[in-house]
Amino acid sequence: MSGNIPPAAVAVAAGTPAERLRTLLVAADSVTLLTPTHRAELTGRHRVGPDGRLRVEVPADSGAAHELAREGDLPAVVHVVDLAPIPMPDRVRGRAALTGWLTVEGLRGRRPDLVAVLHLATAGITDTDGTAPVDPDAFATARPDPIAPAETELLRRLDADARTVEQLTGLLPARLRQDGARIHLLRLDRAGIVLRVQSPAGSAARPHDVRLPFARPMRDPDQLGARIDALLGRPPRRVSRAGR
Repeated sequence: MSGNIPPAAVAVAAGTPAERLRTLLVAADSVTLLTPTHRAELTGRHRVGPDGRLRVEVPADSGAAHELAREGDLPAVVHVVDLAPIPMPDRVRGRAALTGWLTVEGLRGRRPDLVAVLHLATAGITDTDGTAPVDPDAFATARPDPIAPAETELLRRLDADARTVEQLTGLLPARLRQDGARIHLLRLDRAGIVLRVQSPAGSAARPHDVRLPFARPMRDPDQLGARIDALLGRPPRRVSRAGR
């Protein structure tokens, strides 16, 4: 099988812009807060609460925290960058920006870091599925992709299976598999696998991202093997589990 991306591309949606943004925030590699006069790195200090609002913990010793404590609320922009967990020359696979008003909500931890909530006004995302604005109300009610918490482990495990990666690469059109092209696993979600095709060294061409869609969405990580078997046209595997 080669150069034959399955026709199931329309069977599973990759997610709405709001869902994609919620997914990006699950394991973002860089989260940066910008206020009118200060900047703070907040990677690992952010979460979306049950009310669908983004909350951040602003370091107590930062200029942004002092400014926020003094003013009570501030206009703010949160920039988010998502990187692929697999090593490759260009690992950036998603960017987003959220703007709104940041309001102090409380203190947290031994050091009194400020917990602030972003009252979202506008948002936008650029990722492997395109560029789109995100409606604040849609963001509040959206849910992240169910595979997102396990994606890093699953992608790394899949990347270690050279035979399967080669077979997945064989699904790409021949024009993308030119000599010297570097092809990497970029993303995994309920809708499928995304490969990044990078041109041979010395080429100025931008990377080309291609989605290999599943015929049915994954509901949990345990279904990955079956989805890949179907994608590659392999017979279903039999899995025996202790206690089942």
